[in-house]
Amino acid sequence: MDRLDQVLDSATPLLRRAEDVLELAGAPPGHPVWGHLRRVRLMPADAARAVAELRPAALAEAEPELRAGARLCAGTAAALPPPDEWEGEAADAYDDQRRRVAAHLSGGHDSLEERFEATADLAAALHDWMTRARDNLAAVLADALTSAEALTLTGPASLPPTSAESVAAADLTAHVLRAIADDYAEAEELLEGSRQLADPIPL
Repeated sequence: MDRLDQVLDSATPLLRRAEDVLELAGAPPGHPVWGHLRRVRLMPADAARAVAELRPAALAEAEPELRAGARLCAGTAAALPPPDEWEGEAADAYDDQRRRVAAHLSGGHDSLEERFEATADLAAALHDWMTRARDNLAAVLADALTSAEALTLTGPASLPPTSAESVAAADLTAHVLRAIADDYAEAEELLEGSRQLADPIPL
């Protein structure tokens, strides 16, 4: 359990209260919260829960396995025996096939070894991103719990909500969603930079 797991349960009722106020009273026209809602497409409690579902430990476990796969490809390619004293057309055909298989396994940009290494690099980068995203959200939620907006929203509820409650709900929601949206934009850049991993490996 990290800091986000510890703070999320305490922050969820506040986030739900902000959602209720926005549903009943809306946010002021032109408030930044509208842009953040369009970016994230989730209300703050569900968005925070989605970040809490990120599990960097799973990627930490995957990285060494991927590195091991790369080493296996390299070792297998190096171990393919040359024809040596075997001569003739059959030997030439075998050696040509051996070289193609070796290049497919290791050495080239599109080899299996390089794909394993690139995937391991992506796993490491995503592990670091998940850890940062969780830490960032934990800090934002801790700030939200002690904010002036929290004091406004946890006081006696008004029906319909007052303009002060509406502004507080919009400000708090914008603060949370901005942090989540910024972190997810970083993840999109990581995935965009690794899009070639989805391409088939030439045979």
